[in-house]
Amino acid sequence: MDLVRESAGAGRVVLWEESARDGAQAKTLMTAGFRVRLARETGRIFGSDGPRHVVIAAGFPAVCGEEFEAVRRVAGEAEGAVSVAAVCRGARRDLEQAVASVRGSRQARVMVVVPASEAMARVMVHRAAREALQAGVDLVKRARDLDEGVAVDVCLADASRADHALMAHYARAMTGAGAGLVVLADTVGAQLPSGCAEMFRRVRAEAGSEVVLASHLHNDLGLGLANTLEALAAGVRVASSSWLGIAERAGMVATEQLLFLLARHARELLGAGAAPWWSPPDLTRLPVIAEMVAGETGVPLGVTTPIVGTGVGSLSTGTPFVHPRLFQPYDPQELLGITPRVVLTHLASARVVAAVATRLGHTLDGERTRTAMAWVKGRAYRTGRAVVEDDAFADYLDGLTQGAGEDTRGESDSPLRPGTRHRCFILGLPVLG
Repeated sequence: MDLVRESAGAGRVVLWEESARDGAQAKTLMTAGFRVRLARETGRIFGSDGPRHVVIAAGFPAVCGEEFEAVRRVAGEAEGAVSVAAVCRGARRDLEQAVASVRGSRQARVMVVVPASEAMARVMVHRAAREALQAGVDLVKRARDLDEGVAVDVCLADASRADHALMAHYARAMTGAGAGLVVLADTVGAQLPSGCAEMFRRVRAEAGSEVVLASHLHNDLGLGLANTLEALAAGVRVASSSWLGIAERAGMVATEQLLFLLARHARELLGAGAAPWWSPPDLTRLPVIAEMVAGETGVPLGVTTPIVGTGVGSLSTGTPFVHPRLFQPYDPQELLGITPRVVLTHLASARVVAAVATRLGHTLDGERTRTAMAWVKGRAYRTGRAVVEDDAFADYLDGLTQGAGEDTRGESDSPLRPGTRHRCFILGLPVLG
């Protein structure tokens, strides 16, 4: 039984996770062992329903022997946690390698990339689009002949510039030949949300109910998330994404952002009667996995990275310090398991300085609080760093409480030591007026 196709048909959302495969186009390389770990951890977001909600695109076996072995390891060691897919070009030899790399794994899949637009077909396979799409039908049949236990999906490359009616016709033919999913790809990331919505609506309407569509939408114009939401609103239930958004060029929709939004706003995004999960996702795993991927790939988590960034929940005025929930779209502690932590910056108000001092074991009166606040601001501007480290401030406070605080100016400028799974409240100036 094809669990992914079954899930999509039941209105459940399936993530086609691309960070190990398309993420390589972002000049990253995940070891085989890490791919296995990532697959298992991603599946655990949904517990025992991981294979119904997550497809891990484990790699592109035709790249080299090492890549083939990496995909084979994921298929063998992550089965039962997720559904595992190998990706290949629309060539028979590549297809045979892809099937061989996942053969024997439960819920194994291959995805064959076939050009859909005239321009892409001429470049990729030196044929017209219609001929390339018909060759895709033949490849589906070949895959089914190779191993009926391996599901086969087709990705229509450059679908955003292809003829809708032609794609619908061949989507029906591919499904009839045994394809599980037909993926419409905005390969160059140039599609606007209105065009994306129209493409999925038209192809879905003309292809018929037997065809299960999926999305693969790049982020070159910063619209990968918006376009993916348009596809989902049009009825698509299988959406490609990538941890931290890593993929070719500007990447694609980030797995953590898409999953968080769907978990929090399913009815608004999918419709009032939406039931997107067999098992609700555990959002507290998102920061953990994001940190794993950042560590493996070298792609940093920035202060402004949504959902999993180092500045999640950060605030910059006195009023948010007193009423943090008023200035946050969600509670990071409740939903993500992130414990907020107050840190000092050049924006620090007296109230924030006093609070941090208390946390460090010092009680300051009004005069010493103002003195300490001046020191914090001065240090930030002297060093050119917004954040004043706890260690440096603690040393200063020791001197201040002994009457020598204002002369304590020679501390090390070593970086702030990050706490495990913490994010920062960057607090500061009181609101005027």
